[in-house]
Amino acid sequence: MPEIRVLIVDDDPLVRSALSHFVSRDPELQVIGEAASGLEAIAFTERDVPDVIMMDVQMPEMNGIEATAAIAERWPEIRTLAVTTLEGSDTVLPMLSAGASGYMLKDSSAESIVAAVREVHKGASSLSPRIASMLIKHVRATEATGADRTDPLLPLTERESEVLNRLAEGMSNAEIAHALIVSEGTVKAHLGSIMSKWHVRDRVQIIVTAARAGLVEFR
Repeated sequence: MPEIRVLIVDDDPLVRSALSHFVSRDPELQVIGEAASGLEAIAFTERDVPDVIMMDVQMPEMNGIEATAAIAERWPEIRTLAVTTLEGSDTVLPMLSAGASGYMLKDSSAESIVAAVREVHKGASSLSPRIASMLIKHVRATEATGADRTDPLLPLTERESEVLNRLAEGMSNAEIAHALIVSEGTVKAHLGSIMSKWHVRDRVQIIVTAARAGLVEFR
């Protein structure tokens, strides 16, 4: 019985067909619909709420950034995974800031994209390696120039800062727990506290917020 209901949003019907084929091969994933624009995605979601939306960025009528922001506001329980060819910071950062929980490039393997659907459904984050690298370079440039600084964030405790720094290193919850000699439950609690303080909803949003404030050093 499929556990994860997926909506595929892309203005190219061939891409939609290919993604649907890859996703449908996993017995725990079910494609419940397709849409060709952000407006169609919202209209579909009003009728039948998916668990995960695979969202292209560049589309007519309403692009993926606008649609993701609208969906995140109205249906915060839905996870959005960007699946696109665009990999510049002028696209990646707005998409993540709009509420996407992951960002995969279309030239990623089918296995990687399906794994990303699973990851974002669990509340984790998933970034293509090139996207992670770009994000790191952007943060380093921001730290060097002082640009893109936002309003002051609520301060973190010492332990929350330790969790944040290891999150920025790309560690999973289990790896953070091992490094800090605590339980995974404790790590999740610290991450939850950071999300609450900064009014963000997942690990990607924590990283983006910390990056813009110059609070993390990537390794």
